Amino acid sequence: MQEYLNEAQEMMEMAILHVEDELARIRAGKANTRILDGIRVDSYGTMVPLTGVASITTPDARTIAIKPWDKNMFRVIEKAIIDSPVGITPENNGEIIRLGIPPLTEERRKQLAKQCKEVAENAKISIRNARRDCIDALKKAVKDGMPEDVQKDGEEKLQKLHDKYIKKVDELYADKEKEIMTV
Repeated sequence: MQEYLNEAQEMMEMAILHVEDELARIRAGKANTRILDGIRVDSYGTMVPLTGVASITTPDARTIAIKPWDKNMFRVIEKAIIDSPVGITPENNGEIIRLGIPPLTEERRKQLAKQCKEVAENAKISIRNARRDCIDALKKAVKDGMPEDVQKDGEEKLQKLHDKYIKKVDELYADKEKEIMTV
């Protein structure tokens, strides 16, 4: 029984890590280098993360500064940012590429909150699927000789795990929504 629970918990944990990662990429009005995590650039024929070709800093709450280590990378980095879903036009002064984070409009805040809600819902679906798979495995184990009371105990523990992870997703979503809606 315990191996089924461990497997379900691992799947639920992965859902939490995924939702944390996805929510971090959604910009909330202040400069956050994580919004650039998904951007890859062509560095001498190899696609590498932006952090592999430049240092990225936030000198203030409304600016992200990207300092390429190689001067030849300016054009490539700018193009990658423009082609990405970040939605900010880079400014290049020959030394540093700056991204000015514009304040979010009310409408844009609502769109981002909705996007966060979708991410949270997908995580909850993954958690429920992990619970369902574990319940199916426990039922199959009963047919293979596991006592029914052990199965019932396993399902109770599984439900507690499920509730804990669903609550965690709700908390992550609530925090991100508050961050987005705060002007």
